[in-house]
Amino acid sequence: MTAISLEALEQSLALMEDAEIINRQTPDGLHFTFIYIGTIIDQERLNESIMEPLVRSFQSSVEKSLITAKITRLFNLEQALQDLLKGSVLVHDSSSGRWNAILLPNSLSRSIETSETETIMFGPKDSFSEQLEQNILLIRRRLPLTALKTERYTVGSLTQTTVVLMYIDGLINPEFVDYAKNKLSSIDFDMFLDSSHVAAFIEDHYHSIFPQYLQTDRPDSCAHSLGIGKLVIFVNNTPFALVAPITLFHLFQSPEDYINRWLVASFLRPLRYLSFLLSITLIPFYVALTTHHYQMLPLQILYVIIESRSKLPLSPFWEAFIILITLEIIKEASLRMPTKTSQNLGVIGGIVIGQAAVEAGFASQVLIVLAGISAISTFLVPNYLVTKSSLLLQFMFLIFASYLGIPGILLGLVGMLAHLNGLTSLNQPYLAPVSPFYWRDWVDLFVRGPLHAMSIRPDALRPLNKYRVSRRRK
Repeated sequence: MTAISLEALEQSLALMEDAEIINRQTPDGLHFTFIYIGTIIDQERLNESIMEPLVRSFQSSVEKSLITAKITRLFNLEQALQDLLKGSVLVHDSSSGRWNAILLPNSLSRSIETSETETIMFGPKDSFSEQLEQNILLIRRRLPLTALKTERYTVGSLTQTTVVLMYIDGLINPEFVDYAKNKLSSIDFDMFLDSSHVAAFIEDHYHSIFPQYLQTDRPDSCAHSLGIGKLVIFVNNTPFALVAPITLFHLFQSPEDYINRWLVASFLRPLRYLSFLLSITLIPFYVALTTHHYQMLPLQILYVIIESRSKLPLSPFWEAFIILITLEIIKEASLRMPTKTSQNLGVIGGIVIGQAAVEAGFASQVLIVLAGISAISTFLVPNYLVTKSSLLLQFMFLIFASYLGIPGILLGLVGMLAHLNGLTSLNQPYLAPVSPFYWRDWVDLFVRGPLHAMSIRPDALRPLNKYRVSRRRK
């Protein structure tokens, strides 16, 4: 450890234009040196709450002059530089020779806004921001518990990113907390600019296309997850929190499921599963039927397909491949375009290109209709990462259907299920409560049962406090 000195601090802050070193003297002749980085501290508070009271005070020490400020004693240069870069003001008392740090970070942050990635009609409209303390506040407002614990970690040798692990002590399974602590403590990388970067280092299977941590910017979703026995990980400078452990079925649940009437939610949730299957298998089924199993089609439908494909120069596989690639180009272009023009690009681009492809003889009308249904089906899945993963699955099934037909699609489904069964989230099974089987958790699986029927927390999470009611009902 290097001792603190003004010369060492000046050398470390050389060529930093926003670094300031100011000397002040009190009426009693005491000298104070203030060192700070002007762009990351609140300079108005510095003048009003620190400098003026300290210079005008007749006390003999910083601690006695600033009784309302949180003052940290510094003992080495490394600690001083770390606090300085986190928004602290270093104060040197010449009479005692002590160095102190007073935290005055700039509270620059955007206001609390409505979530743009998980929009709902009814329910809370607030969402997380890039300010870590503000995000924790939004959770504590919903869960005013002393058992709600937060533990801080620092990751990234360059970014020094703060990561906060949050859980409800006495409710969550301690195995989850210990496993997450070990993962966070073992991170060794230089830059972490987003929560997805942290997830890449702590997830169990980084090679899988399926996410093992749920990313959300909704405080109500995080509060619900904490309340049923999960943990939440916040990353500074990003509005998306990580929730774990999760299963595949959590990726198809929406916050609006618990706001709608349970019968309505129970209808919409299976519809999402069906839409996901359609998005990855509908076009491959078309290719399989037109390439290998056209004899399975009813005669009237066969006539329609033969007529639409009679003048096409491409095989069904290449026809479908080109159309799917074109659709993804339109989707990506609409995301990158300015907001006011992106919607027009998606609608007009799809209509114009689809009509032109049919008239030019590069695609059949049947395929254009199926491609439109498949594209719309992907948007019913609430999780954006699953939506992007379905694209790769669709192309995988397309290749299997082209070579093996319907048996190839079935083989792909079996392989996908085997892969999902081998995944874990926070070392917990990814297909629970189906595999392993927990029958009581099915009340909130493929359907959403009444809230009165959810008096027991999910068995798959093995919480310490099992019951959600004040006393056990018999």
